[in-house]
Amino acid sequence: MYHRNQLIGQWHRSEQNGAQNTNELAQMNDDGSFSFSFYTYTPDGTIIDEITELGDWGLVGDIHFTITKGEVENETHYVAEPTEADNYHAYKVLHLSAERFTYEHVVTGEKYTLFKVLTDSKQN
Repeated sequence: MYHRNQLIGQWHRSEQNGAQNTNELAQMNDDGSFSFSFYTYTPDGTIIDEITELGDWGLVGDIHFTITKGEVENETHYVAEPTEADNYHAYKVLHLSAERFTYEHVVTGEKYTLFKVLTDSKQN
């Protein structure tokens, strides 16, 4: 059994796609809001793209879900279209601990692993 409080805090993942690297910094707040920032950059560290998704998240049993309500790109805020199916996602939780969160998209089967970002303040 997974508990919602296990997901509260900051999480990180990175992956390499050929000559590009992608980092995700996910902030899941106790009020159910989220901020997911995606950074794509070259091997020398030059940022190619930066997008932040904003919305709501939840956890029911072993299902983690997100509802994207907006996006920030190049410092411009866009409201997400609520009728667009791509703004709603559900994931099966495969592993959730204080250090690691692995989940699988229920439609595409894509798997992701994020690692908890440790800070000097109280950990969730």
